[in-house]
Order: sequence, then structure tokens, then C-alpha cells
Amino acid sequence: MLIAGFPAGSWGTNCYVLATGPGEPCLIIDPGQQSIDGVHEILREHRLAPAAVLLTHGHIDHVWSVAPLSSEFGIPALIHVDDRYRLVDPAGTSIGAARDQLMAMTKNSLELTEPDDVRLLTDEQNLDLVGIPMVVRHAPGHTEGSVVFCLDEVMFSGDVLFAGSIGRTDLPGGDHEAMLASLRRVILPAPDDLVVLPGHGPQSTIGQERATNPYLVSLLDDANVPRNPKGM
Repeated sequence: MLIAGFPAGSWGTNCYVLATGPGEPCLIIDPGQQSIDGVHEILREHRLAPAAVLLTHGHIDHVWSVAPLSSEFGIPALIHVDDRYRLVDPAGTSIGAARDQLMAMTKNSLELTEPDDVRLLTDEQNLDLVGIPMVVRHAPGHTEGSVVFCLDEVMFSGDVLFAGSIGRTDLPGGDHEAMLASLRRVILPAPDDLVVLPGHGPQSTIGQERATNPYLVSLLDDANVPRNPKGM
């Protein structure tokens, strides 16, 4: 499998492109601010044809460029039903006080607008859009509709889990108790060798995070969860 990623924009949001191999259809995950050129570079280098945009959640730093990419390639944007409303006004539903400033940062009229074709994701939904099977795991807490995308060997964790940390819960739609519940249900039971590709920062593994991430360690201590589970 081919996975290419890069940090983009003011928030350093990781945008990913994945396909079964060069010359194949591909998926784009979380195209944030200033990610379009990086996506195009990956598409050219590997001769890829976009089939869909997947969104781990609806915050502006993850959806900034979804509309222009969806329009350019005539592809749908997929987001969990509980974050669907955020695509109507990504700026106003993320950091409302800075909406005018954020709108002034756009490069063209399509950025920060609603994609034409939006399709809804649900918990435990099985996707196989380009020959890459994955499961959508609803993991609210950072936002109401945050999800992680789980493949056999990789988890795209969005802003649910980072190397050494977790997503903040103090923005509109955040819920600390919901985040803790998501960590218990979705993250802790995952296998140690599952590679974590987060929405910000470097990659990690579930085993590394279970052993060293203070948020997971505290949950393990509280819940007496085994530190080396055998599977998801």
C-alpha cells in the first residue's frame, strides 16, 4: 500500500494520500489549509487518480481545502453525520471569533465553502472505496463527529490521538468525558503494532502510546485494562 503524507498550513495539519499502489485510484484524508499543492505533487509523482476525500472531523484546519479538491476531481467528501453541519460554515463552527480573519486567508472562492457532494459516515461502517478496506470508528470528544479510520496495519487517528497526547476538548463541540470514553472504547483495545498516523505531529504506534502517553496510562491505571491486548 502507498501512503504519503505531509504537514500543511498554519496549524501543521497532516494531510494523507493513500492508494493500493502507483497509478491507482486514491483517497485524500484531511486536506487542510495550503494542502492543495502538496496533494497535486503526490498525485503527479505516483500517477494517482483521486476517488474521494475522507475527513476525520469538521474543524477548519482539516477541511479547509476539501471543496476545491472535491470540485476539481468531481469526487465526494465523506464525514461523520454528527460533524456534517460543520461543512456548511467551517470557520464559524471552529473558531467563531476569528471567522473574518480566517475567511481573508483563503486563496480562492472555493476554499472554506461547502463541497457539492457530501456523504455521511456512521460508526463501524466498512469502506472499500479504492480496494483498501477500512473501518470507520466514531470517537467523539474532540468534536461530536470525530472518527478514526482503521486499516489492518494503520490507524488514521485525526485529532483523537497524537504521539504523547490527545485532542483538545475545549473548542465548540468538545466533550472531555466523551473523549475519555472514546479512548477507552476505540484506542485502548487496539493492537500494539497498529501504526498511528495522527492529524498533527509524528506517527507512533498503539503500543508506544499505551506505554507512554500520559492520558492513556492514566486510563489504564484507573480501569485496570491489560497493557498488552491481543486484538481490537
